[in-house]
Amino acid sequence: MPRNVEVKARVADLVAVEARARAIAEQGPFEIEQRDTFFACPHGRLKLRELTPIQGELIFYDRPDVAGPKLSQYVVVPTSSPHTLRDTLGRALGVVGQVHKRRRLYLVQNTRIHLDEVDGLGSFVELEVVLSDSQSTAEGEIVSRRLLSILGVAESSLVSGAYVDLLAADGSRRSGDG
Repeated sequence: MPRNVEVKARVADLVAVEARARAIAEQGPFEIEQRDTFFACPHGRLKLRELTPIQGELIFYDRPDVAGPKLSQYVVVPTSSPHTLRDTLGRALGVVGQVHKRRRLYLVQNTRIHLDEVDGLGSFVELEVVLSDSQSTAEGEIVSRRLLSILGVAESSLVSGAYVDLLAADGSRRSGDG
């Protein structure tokens, strides 16, 4: 199963972070609009990422919900029928939530730098250090921490969980339930 080390942080000044990312990037920016639908799943997470009406990806991943760099194991299955697949999985499993974001992607060696504007949440940077079979999780953590430093992202900005969790928590606070 493919693996990467992921880390996510809330950022107040995405323009400044992007300037730093652009300075070190080997490729990008790539503009991507995504709608992720999360389904009930007893272990890990299952989401459908809709990129266009005829292009999507069913993604299963398993990672701890902790702030800071963490190992994620994942499987990505492309689909040319994202709408039909979303409806089918929603009926079969139940929808946990949806996330809509605009993502600007930069590539630096084996790392994907995502600069995200998430509806209802704001601005984030997410790093995915793709690990080779011979690389350890610790090596990926070192790369991610070095890049966070270069991007000017403070440890105090790191968040745990997925965007869908942050949206749910924000909704609970707004309704007075938590």
